[in-house]
Amino acid sequence: MGKKRRERKDLYGLMMRAGVLLELAAIVCVICIGTVTENEKEEKAMRQANADGIWEVLEKHQQGEIVETASGDYIKWVDFTVPEEAMSKAYQYDVDSYGQEIHINWIELLAYAAARQGGDFGKAALKNIDDCAAKLLEGETIENLTEKLKYYPYYLEAYTAVLGGFVGEYEMEGEKRYGLKAFSPIAAGFYYTDYDDFGASRSYGYARPHLGHDMMGQIGTTIGIKYRTCASKNDVQVSVL
Repeated sequence: MGKKRRERKDLYGLMMRAGVLLELAAIVCVICIGTVTENEKEEKAMRQANADGIWEVLEKHQQGEIVETASGDYIKWVDFTVPEEAMSKAYQYDVDSYGQEIHINWIELLAYAAARQGGDFGKAALKNIDDCAAKLLEGETIENLTEKLKYYPYYLEAYTAVLGGFVGEYEMEGEKRYGLKAFSPIAAGFYYTDYDDFGASRSYGYARPHLGHDMMGQIGTTIGIKYRTCASKNDVQVSVL
């Protein structure tokens, strides 16, 4: 009997100790969760502060004020989701008004629509492009039309970074022209694949983000590049420098 009582007592003690350990573990979990929550709050607050700083800088740029920041307040990431239909519409307004008294900038039209619709390019955004172009042709200025659009400077700077230089004057066969200057480096009719890896991590040589868009063609594919390049005979890779 005495032995059984001691065994029950030992078992009871073991269970008590296990219970204490479980309680301690629960307390530690609660503390960790609280710490994570506080860290998330701090991180969110920091992101918001950075965003506010970016908007402030962009607004000053829009007003013509040059701003230099030591903290690195600049646009760090852009989701460019402008569809072909919207770009084609804005582009046509730009080309049709070239040489006229009022020349419409296609990037400004896209930035206006994006600022009105929060970056969503549905039917409403397409109508915004038409409405903005009509008002500009009537004599309104883009500054007046975007005065109350807080995010217009952001979209204008972001879209200019993506599309700047795509449209403008160029010369072909001795004739000066105006229109789309950007083109696909792969000749028409040749098969190729591409991989949208802009910004992906690269470690060959040194760690860096990839600042390009990979396009893979077959051997014998005609490639037209207007800049200095490096080419590999083995795998038909061309890198624009």
